[in-house]
Amino acid sequence: NQVAVLSTAQAQALGAAGVGALSSDQLRALTTADVAALTTAEIQAISTANLATLTTAEIGALTTAQAQALGATGIAALDSGQLRSLSTQDVAALTTAEVAAISTDNISLLTTAQVKAMTTAQIAGLDTAHVQALSTAEVAVLSTGQA
Repeated sequence: NQVAVLSTAQAQALGAAGVGALSSDQLRALTTADVAALTTAEIQAISTANLATLTTAEIGALTTAQAQALGATGIAALDSGQLRSLSTQDVAALTTAEVAAISTDNISLLTTAQVKAMTTAQIAGLDTAHVQALSTAEVAVLSTGQA
């Protein structure tokens, strides 16, 4: 796999079209440092199917801007482990549409720190099914401003 021998700078130089054209095997060959070095446009170019190939370490290494670049469709495509690897800063920076895109199954699996980091607008943007899916521990960490 030729992608595995790319330097971080070379991986970043692929551009959005190049990253979007990578197969799941090629994307899997990128290191955590390679993924962390991608631009927001390159992150947006990763197909939702290929997002599943990113490890929790790679998702955890994303900057807040990169996490936002996933968009609602990308956030919805992340599994529970990937979602849990987002930093509290990443979660707090998500749009209300991105938070609403988290499945009801996955919202109950967020860490309490992630739920506590959510903004009032993010909590207010959740529909009834999402609110009902919150775990007891998640509800317990909500502030009076969030609830």
